[in-house]
Amino acid sequence: MNPEQAKSSLNISPAIRVGVLGFGGLGQAAAKLLAGKQEMIVVAAADQKGYAYAAEGLNTKECIAIYQSQGSVGYLEPVGNLTNHSIQDLIESTQAVDGYFLALPNLPNDFIPNVAKQFIKSGWRGVLVDAIKRTTAVEQLLAMKEELQAAGITYMTGCGATPGLLTAAAAIAAQSYAEIHQVEITFGVGIANWEAYRATVREDIGHMPGYTVETARAMTDAEVEALLDKTNGVLTLENMEHADDVMLEVAGICDRDRVTVGGVVDTRNPKKPLSTNVKVTGRTFEGKISTHTFTLGDETSMAANVCGPAFGYLKAGKQLHQRGIYGIFTAAEIMPQFVR
Repeated sequence: MNPEQAKSSLNISPAIRVGVLGFGGLGQAAAKLLAGKQEMIVVAAADQKGYAYAAEGLNTKECIAIYQSQGSVGYLEPVGNLTNHSIQDLIESTQAVDGYFLALPNLPNDFIPNVAKQFIKSGWRGVLVDAIKRTTAVEQLLAMKEELQAAGITYMTGCGATPGLLTAAAAIAAQSYAEIHQVEITFGVGIANWEAYRATVREDIGHMPGYTVETARAMTDAEVEALLDKTNGVLTLENMEHADDVMLEVAGICDRDRVTVGGVVDTRNPKKPLSTNVKVTGRTFEGKISTHTFTLGDETSMAANVCGPAFGYLKAGKQLHQRGIYGIFTAAEIMPQFVR
């Protein structure tokens, strides 16, 4: 069987053209993940200093190498462009991108909502997906539903690991119950070097007692390192402001005050400090109280558990977009589609 026949037998449509906004640890992981997929190709990537676009697909290895050596994909010849307005310039320079993964910092809270407004203003139509964390940020996006609908954009929000994969698991687990008493999400993250995930670590610090989004964002790398030295590289997080709560509330599963999220992040060890899981406790129609637990394999990395679902939701969003369904949806409302 030749490759074309193989594609035909799997009923594979033309590859979905994907852009990755943000090319730090998460953006690079997204590019690596898609390099092994047939149904999606990375055609665009942007960072703080520039962007690269190639209609036939970017060489993701070259993108990562140039970013790591020179600090921007904008240096990639001949398809790179250096600019201080990379997202805006990329959007305006081409319309030939089906969907974007916003692998962007969640700091400040209105950063990703403001990026969404740039897409609305540009006239671009397609699918946007984020792995946003904070409840207040998702609430800002939910308030933009009518603007997104009018712009012809299908926006999938909260589509990483938590919120995302674990929120969706909670939504499915809830079906066993007549009433949900508690949804408890606990995550363990292990990374060998915090500098590979600077934005993510700063977001986590913003959840710690005595810190805010603003103070965490303003911290220098040296200040972050000093804090990590004090904690032996481990961040313990409790009762976080995580959008799983509003997503499950919007989906009609339970009130947000019944959802708690916390975890442990080890910034000096790739081994997870504890297993990531979601526990859903409720009462069945027979009056029994029970708990479902869904646990992620310890061998799956944060990047695998964030990027995999994000692109599964992007594929689902593409199917909605093709049917003329625009607006905003959360990971608790739509089933992700597996990307081959």
